[in-house]
Amino acid sequence: MTDPIATQNHPYALELEAGDYWYCACGRSAQQPFCDGSHQGTDLSPIKFTLAEKGRVWLCGCRRSAQLPHCDGSHKRGG
Repeated sequence: MTDPIATQNHPYALELEAGDYWYCACGRSAQQPFCDGSHQGTDLSPIKFTLAEKGRVWLCGCRRSAQLPHCDGSHKRGG
């Protein structure tokens, strides 16, 4: 199994328009926190999420959240 790479030890706080997005679950994308296809060759896949309206989101940077793609504070607990 391929382990995801933590890209930062805090969430990505973003203001996004309504629509569909693909979160980078592997941590290899050059377009963090969004997928650019860099997961190819791993057993990891991007996570689709949809916003019904424009709003602020906090996307996980450590890749340890139990609520991916959203931050659940796991970066504060370490491990």
